[in-house]
Amino acid sequence: MNQSAPCSTPDFPIIDAHHHLWDLAAVAYPWLMERGQPRFFGDPSPIQRDYLLPEFRQDASAQGVGASVHIQVGAADPWQEAAWVQSQCAANPDWPMVQIAFCDLTRPDLAAELDRMTSLSSLRGLRQIVGRAPGEDAKLGTNALLDDPAFLAGLRALGERGLSFDLQLIPELMDKTALILEQAPDTAVALCHAGSPYDRSANGLAVWARQLQALSVLPQVSVKLSGLGMFDHRWTRGGFAPIVATCLDQFGAERCMFGSNFPVDSLYSDYEWLFQAHWSLVPSQHRRAVFHDTAARFYRLAA
Repeated sequence: MNQSAPCSTPDFPIIDAHHHLWDLAAVAYPWLMERGQPRFFGDPSPIQRDYLLPEFRQDASAQGVGASVHIQVGAADPWQEAAWVQSQCAANPDWPMVQIAFCDLTRPDLAAELDRMTSLSSLRGLRQIVGRAPGEDAKLGTNALLDDPAFLAGLRALGERGLSFDLQLIPELMDKTALILEQAPDTAVALCHAGSPYDRSANGLAVWARQLQALSVLPQVSVKLSGLGMFDHRWTRGGFAPIVATCLDQFGAERCMFGSNFPVDSLYSDYEWLFQAHWSLVPSQHRRAVFHDTAARFYRLAA
């Protein structure tokens, strides 16, 4: 376990803007249940089990979290996953939770699928991963979305419906992505995992910070301080510090939000250490924005 972070008690309800849940009997997740397959985020064996709202709430509420945003996580049937999350929201009205579901924005029947997705009251937007990690992207080919005119059309369609887009990509795709997002200015975008700075060397972080500017200058883009352990499995608070500082500098606290990325980030630390590390790295005058206000506004979440 990493060294202890300074403890502090929030005086407002925290929103966790990025987490996952799964019931393996209700929804199939092929990527999660692969055996013996190394992934960029580590060995998934410890999380190849049900991870349900009561367990998440137990860990999160101990740190002052009182509401959350569920992010799609690669179900075999995206609609089945979205409907299941909706059922969890309905069954737990005392826990405010909204969701970002998956939809292929290039599908020819996009309008009909968006009609179906927006029938779910918990839906706030969609995610379609553009980039995970260089090695995996080379196999999966998701970077090609950026060359597909239908992807831009899909992004525009989200904005027209008041839906947001959760963007996951790697730094070298930021310039190209920014050119696309400039053409969809009405679509609010949440950049997942600080844009996945996978090279944690001093030079790597400097390159990431320069590339990040292409997205941070766009007013419709916000950023999540989430998933920072996926590329640094032995992370320390000090290792996170330049990433958090750069995001705050480029986006401002009013466009930054905290997310645990649990249970994936539980592979590297417990919830308390993860939360307290982020809390201690955000200056006190910015904490309410980063840990509540930005997410509440972006995801239209009352908490």
